[in-house]
Amino acid sequence: MLRNTVRQGPAHHACPQSGDDNRPRAFSLIELLVVLAMVTLLAAFLLPALARSKDRARTIACQNHLRQLQTCWYLYAGDNADVLPPNNSVYSLTSGSPLARGASWCPGNARLDVEPTNIQNGLLFPYNRSTAIYRCPADRSTVETPDGQPLPFPRTRSYNMSQSVNGWPEYDPQLSRYLPSYKKLTEIRSPAPAQLMVFLDVHEDAIVDSLFGIPAIGVWGDVREWWDVPADRHGQGCNLSFADGHVEHWRWRVPKRVPTLWAARPVPAEELPDYRRVQQAVRQSWSTP
Repeated sequence: MLRNTVRQGPAHHACPQSGDDNRPRAFSLIELLVVLAMVTLLAAFLLPALARSKDRARTIACQNHLRQLQTCWYLYAGDNADVLPPNNSVYSLTSGSPLARGASWCPGNARLDVEPTNIQNGLLFPYNRSTAIYRCPADRSTVETPDGQPLPFPRTRSYNMSQSVNGWPEYDPQLSRYLPSYKKLTEIRSPAPAQLMVFLDVHEDAIVDSLFGIPAIGVWGDVREWWDVPADRHGQGCNLSFADGHVEHWRWRVPKRVPTLWAARPVPAEELPDYRRVQQAVRQSWSTP
């Protein structure tokens, strides 16, 4: 005789009580707000630090470009019987037209040059065939048409060479007397090589030709006006190279402004220390040794 039996399932098949629910619990609104506040606080601390790090990286890259140009400058003098690279590409402050065009470390107009052809025609290019070293990584300016309309192309050059470096020594004898310079590397005496600037980062609203001009005290007296204006892209500062080969970062007391392109800008009293600092880094007269 068969006996009917009832099979009971294991105990763990029983329905769980509500207190045993293991499903993930959602965040409450208060917890979400706390997390959001913490993320916002961290961003407030970290984003400025990240921006400063990026600015610092661009400054270091700019200084590296100047060191490479400075090396080219030395190599040129070594290959040319101590004669420094000519600095003959100069444009008028009033009309914007070329005043002197000839052999130069870099000819052309930085505001109009869409292609790096002028850089490639410069006398320093054979010593380093990278066109990138002529442009500051922090320079966000673009080229423009002759009538001033902006174009969506980055400029090819951000740097100028000081008037004290073989600027107009023979190309225009009449005008060159107003811009004292050294023709040979071994002639540099005053300022000394460690104080005589060679290349510098130029303000994007001021750069045109490749010669950085500033009134020399021994020729012009106490004239206080910017002919060309140094850049302040790097934390209100500028990078410069010097005749002994080193590179410096100068921080300015006053932000640099260029209200009018084709005119010399008077130097206000609060900016005079910046102006004098640059002015003292050029040869002051032809009579100085």
